[in-house]
Amino acid sequence: MTLDTLFNIANTVALVGWIILALAPLRRGLVIVAARCIAVALAVTYTVLLVQAVASGGLGGDLTTLSGLTEGFSKPEAVLVGWVHYLAFDLWVGSWAIEDAGKRSVPHWAMVPVLFLTLMAGPVGLLTYLAVRAGLGRRPAPALTT
Repeated sequence: MTLDTLFNIANTVALVGWIILALAPLRRGLVIVAARCIAVALAVTYTVLLVQAVASGGLGGDLTTLSGLTEGFSKPEAVLVGWVHYLAFDLWVGSWAIEDAGKRSVPHWAMVPVLFLTLMAGPVGLLTYLAVRAGLGRRPAPALTT
């Protein structure tokens, strides 16, 4: 399978996860599990790609300098590994935000822009969620003890 094909598959699979998260009000628990399963599948894909790239010498460069990192990411294999890393982590963060929003009664309408920002610029989406949660959320109910 070509790197371009893997890139397209990873993007499509991740997009399915984001669409699922957008549907959270329908069945929040199921939606979170489904999105996390996709994130785990992307993480497995990342691991396989990383091992293959390292084994074939596809991840060169010194990761402790900007010029070394640039050199390492000049190879398509390394870019694909990095991209799948982003897809997996951003989707996991999005699923956490949806789960946490449900516990804190953050309205779903406020989560739609959070999901978009997390998809497009992960840390910006995370910061936006934390701000939304501070403004609109309530403390989660205490866990029942027996």
